[in-house]
Amino acid sequence: GWKGAPDTLNPGMSYLSDAYTIFNLVYDTMYELKMDNTFTLSLAESVNTSPDGKIWTYKIRPNIKWHDGVPLTARDIAFTYNFYHTHPEFPYLPTYTEHFAQVAAPDDTTVVITLDEPIPNMEAQLVFLYVLPEHIWSKHANGKEPSEYQNTDMVGSGPFRLTEYKRNEFVRLAANPDYFGAKAKVNEVIFQSFANADALVQALQTGQVDMITELPKTTLPVLRNAQNIKLVTGPPLSPQVSDIYFNQIDQAHCPKDAGGKCTGHPALRDRVVREALAHATDKQNIINVLLLGLGTPGITLVPNSLTTWYNPNLQDYKFDLALANQLLDQAGYKDKDGDGVREMPDGSRSLDFRLFWPDDTPDAPRMADLLSQSWKQIGVKVESQTFDANALLALCCPAYDFDIVIWGWETDPDPNLLLKAMTTDSIPNGSNETGYSNPTFDKLYAQQSAELDKQRRQALVWQMQKIAFDDVVYVVPYYAQTAQAYRTDRFTGWIIDQPTITLEDQSSLVNLVPVR
Repeated sequence: GWKGAPDTLNPGMSYLSDAYTIFNLVYDTMYELKMDNTFTLSLAESVNTSPDGKIWTYKIRPNIKWHDGVPLTARDIAFTYNFYHTHPEFPYLPTYTEHFAQVAAPDDTTVVITLDEPIPNMEAQLVFLYVLPEHIWSKHANGKEPSEYQNTDMVGSGPFRLTEYKRNEFVRLAANPDYFGAKAKVNEVIFQSFANADALVQALQTGQVDMITELPKTTLPVLRNAQNIKLVTGPPLSPQVSDIYFNQIDQAHCPKDAGGKCTGHPALRDRVVREALAHATDKQNIINVLLLGLGTPGITLVPNSLTTWYNPNLQDYKFDLALANQLLDQAGYKDKDGDGVREMPDGSRSLDFRLFWPDDTPDAPRMADLLSQSWKQIGVKVESQTFDANALLALCCPAYDFDIVIWGWETDPDPNLLLKAMTTDSIPNGSNETGYSNPTFDKLYAQQSAELDKQRRQALVWQMQKIAFDDVVYVVPYYAQTAQAYRTDRFTGWIIDQPTITLEDQSSLVNLVPVR
């Protein structure tokens, strides 16, 4: 059971982490990300790199088949990488192919990737490039078809195959008996969506579901003592970041050709207003109330679980309502009519912001309440509203038809994707959710993405975090630990002894056997 659902079955067009969970089970990639955040080869059995670091030659495993029985060859892999590379309308996956000058398959078992310059993180670039069957996707490679193709048959080569799908209701996967790797012992796995978090938890308690992937932290004490239920907490495999982001797009960057409306409140383009909101956000209280302490205050979009890439030298904006009020007073935001809500310096609009969040984020409604109470004390009013995640995506990315959003990221073990989300080039396709644009940041992004020396790259990544932090692109309430739960009387084999906890990962799902 889970609260969300895939936004699409098309890997190129997906934004939501729920979809990537399904992709990881149905498709294969060149590398597999292990539970200890290391990489191992998956589709390939070996790799060689040229001395200059520009040519990567992969030897592909023989006798791999697609779910429809057609052989998977190196030509499918080359097709896939070129397909992602040539479709910039895809929000995320083309980012991983940015330095691919050429991808070729000289024969059925060899893939050669030629880079325009050496890159420091090839494994992280390929681990989420889901390999697609050329015999299917080549029919949908032109015009608008790549983005409009629904992929409801979803033919992959992974340990599970899609057998049934009802949007926003369930995804049914059957074990793939021909899988080249570890084969699932169960017959099928069903991901069932629930309308609200309470129903999700109740479904676990009654035995309607065997495991739940997300739950309100307020239910932890109940589940911790529940009969036949095991509660597990810890760092997630994909680092998680909770964020509050502001629509700060300049009209000059509004992607009108892509449906951009760019209706954000103009006050949010003022850094002083964003800083005041940061000082008026009590992160520790949010962590105590929402997470029961299972989290740490966030600083930047790059989480502390990315270890060396996280900049530990930044000092957060302290919770200080008096300072927040002082900043707004000095900038000319006064409550001129005495209604408790400040107005713009020119008097044109009050500081009345739309605050949105997706309904598959269990903790967001309570966070919205806490923010509303706190921000009210500095003369800021919010109009709160929840949306289906897909509906919120339509408002957000790239329509920019919002003021403030509570959401979050599940990200790579490499910081490149999170940094890319703040570049100007990512505005037209909506993967830059804030509309933030800074030429210096853009330049540093290009430099770090090609820097082979890890220490120099680390310095660039730290510098970029400082710029984004100083510009208050995001307010990051916390870096959370994940909490999941499963029934102990149904299946055994859940992987809970690794450095990370992700029960929906294939490592657990192929390992399960019924309790006897």
